[in-house]
Amino acid sequence: MNRIEIAPSILSADFGYLMREIKEVEPHCRFLHLDVMDGHYVPNMTIGVPVIKTIRKHTDLIFDCHLMITNPERYIKAFADCGCDYITFQIECSDDVIGLCEAIRSMGKKAGIAIHPDTPVEELYPYLEYCDLVLIMSVIPGFGGQIYMPESTKRLAAVRRELDRIASDAILSVDGGINIRTVKEAYDAGARLLVAGSAVFNNDDHGHAVEELKECVLL
Repeated sequence: MNRIEIAPSILSADFGYLMREIKEVEPHCRFLHLDVMDGHYVPNMTIGVPVIKTIRKHTDLIFDCHLMITNPERYIKAFADCGCDYITFQIECSDDVIGLCEAIRSMGKKAGIAIHPDTPVEELYPYLEYCDLVLIMSVIPGFGGQIYMPESTKRLAAVRRELDRIASDAILSVDGGINIRTVKEAYDAGARLLVAGSAVFNNDDHGHAVEELKECVLL
């Protein structure tokens, strides 16, 4: 994937009007990012299967589901069954990364591996050929509205080089602090699927915010 894709993160949406919020971004993007937190791996709790199953009925957007949970292997079938298209788990939460990727793919879904900012990106390298998406966290996972960590740019570039070296088609994604000031830096480092929460849903015109992020890359 060479073009930029923005994945609005509903973590920053108004849950009182969730479908209205999603419908506002729907004409402007192909992906929707779903942050699932369990209160164990990260100190926060968000949505789960019931919410995803409900919104799946009302949109054809690609569901990019990020599991920030312990023991992800216990729950991947539930998330596959409720309509997620990409299921991404934290590398720190699995003792069998290859097996988990294969299990996700066996369900007809795309497998993603995410990495915490404190984990060296080299830990991803043995598993890149087994996944469809690599997610570089550019903030400490758990809460929206954080500032992009500058060292994330080098981490993105390093993973981009390794993906290119092995001729992988996996999507390189980034999540955390993506806005009009940081989106081009992350894109130039090799990210192609850029998750944006506050930058989209804190803007009165959500659709315009998505388009503005895309335009920043073209400048």
